[in-house]
Amino acid sequence: MTYDDQDYLRRNSNLDRVLISSEELFKRIQEMGNEITRDYQDSTPIFVCILKGAYVFLADLTRCLGVDHEVDFMAVSSYEGGTQSTGVVKIEKDLRCNITDRDIIIVEDIVDSGLTLNHLVELLSTRSPRSIRIAALLDKAAARTKPIHVDYKGFEIPKEFVVGYGLDYDEKLRNLPFIGVLKP
Repeated sequence: MTYDDQDYLRRNSNLDRVLISSEELFKRIQEMGNEITRDYQDSTPIFVCILKGAYVFLADLTRCLGVDHEVDFMAVSSYEGGTQSTGVVKIEKDLRCNITDRDIIIVEDIVDSGLTLNHLVELLSTRSPRSIRIAALLDKAAARTKPIHVDYKGFEIPKEFVVGYGLDYDEKLRNLPFIGVLKP
């Protein structure tokens, strides 16, 4: 499917610009799918999608995989509306599957401060998985306050608040087919 990113931009007065086009997203996600396929030829990893923001990324990423895999979901939050993290990580929905001795790939929309992912990796590590890796569509390394290693990275972005492709501002703008920057 192709999109007219500029048409979406014109229709939404809250957006400043397109940061990563739908075409760029599609191309990089295909590459990430190939990387993961290569690394997991002898495994059936469990993709742990962090809701709500990563659902679009997960859907496209799994269609680019050439290996069997499972999917589960967690809802983890450190935002309560607005554009700034509260600094407190809440588990709102936990996994349904047993991850003991399994390869886990956490699928995240954006790695910002690293606080949420750091907490999540520590939590999941207590459940004795074989491995934990992170696939993040966006990495905002300039905002990092907690160290975290992203194994499969889509794009490194500047320290700006972004929306679209599953990422929201107060539950809006998730439907954009690109990554956009809000007007200041």
